[in-house]
Amino acid sequence: MAKKLALIASKGSLDWAYPPFILASTAAALDYEVQIFFTFYGLTLLKKDLGDLKVSPLGNPAMPMPVPTPNFVQMLPGMESMATMMMKQKIADKGVASIEDLRTACLESGVKLIACQMTVDLFDFKPADFIDGIEYGGAATFFEFAGESNVNLFI
Repeated sequence: MAKKLALIASKGSLDWAYPPFILASTAAALDYEVQIFFTFYGLTLLKKDLGDLKVSPLGNPAMPMPVPTPNFVQMLPGMESMATMMMKQKIADKGVASIEDLRTACLESGVKLIACQMTVDLFDFKPADFIDGIEYGGAATFFEFAGESNVNLFI
C-alpha cells in the first residue's frame, strides 16, 4: 500500500508558497501519493500569474534581515517591496527553484492540486484565473483522502 501525504495550503505569500510545493514534490519523488488542498489565501498559489506574490517583514520576526530593523520601520511604505525583492534575489542567488517550476514538478509527478470550491466562489475567482491540471472540490473531498493518509500537514 502506497504512503500518502495530505497537505493544506492556506497562505499565499512568497515565503509560504515554497513549503507545500517542496514537501509535495519531495514526497512524490519518494513514491508517496500526494494531494494539496488550497484554501483561502493559499488558493492564489494556483493562479496563472504569480507575479504579485510578496513577503512581508512585518510580523515575521524569524525573517533574516541584513540589518536589524525595528518593527516601526518595517511598516513604512516600500518595506514590503524591498523585502520581496531581497527574498527573490536570495532565491535566485542560491539557485532555488521557482514556485512555477516546483508547481510544474508537482503536476508532472502526479501530485493532485485541489482548489477549494468554496473559496473560489467566495473570492469570485474564475477557472480561467488558474493553471491547467488542477481539480476543484470541497473540504469533504479532501478529508476522504486525508483520512487515509500517513502524514497530514497544515501549512
